Amino acid sequence: MPSAAPPRSAAHGSVRFDERVVVITGAARGLGRAYALAVAGRGAAVVINDVGGSVAGEGGSASPAEALAAAIRAGGGRAIASAHDVGTADGAARVIASAREAFGRVDAVIANAGILRDRTLLKMPPADFEEVVRVHLLGTAWVVQAALPLMKAQAYGRVVVTTSHSGLFGNFGQTNYAAAKLGLVGFMLALKEEGAPHGILANAVAPLAVTRLGAGVFPDEIAGRLTPEHVAPVVTWLASEQCEVTGQILLAGAGRVARAELTHGEGIASEAVLTPEEIGRRWPEIAAMSGARPFGNITEALRWWLGGRGFGRGAVGAGPTA
Repeated sequence: MPSAAPPRSAAHGSVRFDERVVVITGAARGLGRAYALAVAGRGAAVVINDVGGSVAGEGGSASPAEALAAAIRAGGGRAIASAHDVGTADGAARVIASAREAFGRVDAVIANAGILRDRTLLKMPPADFEEVVRVHLLGTAWVVQAALPLMKAQAYGRVVVTTSHSGLFGNFGQTNYAAAKLGLVGFMLALKEEGAPHGILANAVAPLAVTRLGAGVFPDEIAGRLTPEHVAPVVTWLASEQCEVTGQILLAGAGRVARAELTHGEGIASEAVLTPEEIGRRWPEIAAMSGARPFGNITEALRWWLGGRGFGRGAVGAGPTA
């Protein structure tokens, strides 16, 4: 069994990871490296997971992860390297097993692993779509799934998934990447419901930073402001004990941090079945976002949608027991 949760920091509000263990995927370079150095610098034991492949996910080497882990240890921190592929359930399980063997617990997972294979959907080979979804979406799902039993036993956990502006707003030539990234928002929103009874919080970050994956996208004068170090404090807080929010989407980059949310407007309602012609005629009313509001979960959303009629708490989405 994992050890009991370490005591809360006496300095309330001070973000520390003493006796905490943080697993970071895609951690050897770019954003993941910045996250690893940030949490290690605040006392975390860190699992540096990275397959060491190219931006497109080709090839691999354990050297980048091992080099960063060695650098953290040389600075007095605690870190181990893992080159297992979290895009497979077995690989993800091995990452978490390594964390448990080395440090005895897992307190936070920062799911950052990702690749790019940009192309219009018209020209995209099926393998390119599948591989991007496998690494981003399944690579997050499997490593979090493997960590959940430990977090549940501890009655404590923090999960940070990585979405993106492309997933939230769309981007030409990135249907595979955008689909995976918005899928992670749905994953996170469902996970926060499952984790809530066990002290497990889940949130998403959409980082805006120039790394290997974003090289050449922005002009130099803008790229200089888009450093991973601007994003790392946000992820560090989300992964910490001091963070008490869940189900949130934060956008971070270039010194700006903001919250995003899913909302819908008032729309139209009719007791009779609407015709296609009415939909077209009343489109301005349907599209209007006046009175738009967010919903905390599916129960709230459907209760509002159905006017509260015959819809009790937990009536939808209760699903199987944990």
